[in-house]
Amino acid sequence: MEIRDAEDRDLPEIMAIYNDAVAHTTAIWNDTPVDLANRATWLADRRRAGYPVLVAARDGAVLGYASFGDWRAFDGYRHTVEHSVYVRADLRGGGIGCALMEALIARARDLGKHVMVAGIEAGNTGSIRLHEKLGFTQTGLLPQVGVKFGSWLDLAFLQLRLDDRPAP
Repeated sequence: MEIRDAEDRDLPEIMAIYNDAVAHTTAIWNDTPVDLANRATWLADRRRAGYPVLVAARDGAVLGYASFGDWRAFDGYRHTVEHSVYVRADLRGGGIGCALMEALIARARDLGKHVMVAGIEAGNTGSIRLHEKLGFTQTGLLPQVGVKFGSWLDLAFLQLRLDDRPAP
């Protein structure tokens, strides 16, 4: 398996992974699948902002992807990013998410980011355990702020400090 920057040719598989998560999980709090134009715009926006989109690939097939973007669109948050990581449904739990996250964390450090934030549906224990394994700590819980599949969803916030600098 290789971890590399996403290319335009990866977009159909990235879209398929995203849409599977929309249809079958509470990892993405959207109800509507996206099309290829949506994912192309998303990738272009990330590139324009200087943020990575990484894929895990084997034999040309995309197994998962990860990216980060601005935490909030205000100057004071410029050292903080929020990330996402998604793995193909048939391959979850096999270390792909961990490999993607390790590479993504390194990219955030290389860009001089100070904190990486994860917003995870509180019942997604697999994702929470993965993040804790990587050093993330839970810093907050927002009960019933989302809804999907006819149920209220709680949002757990976890964060990882990427460096020890005392001042920006």
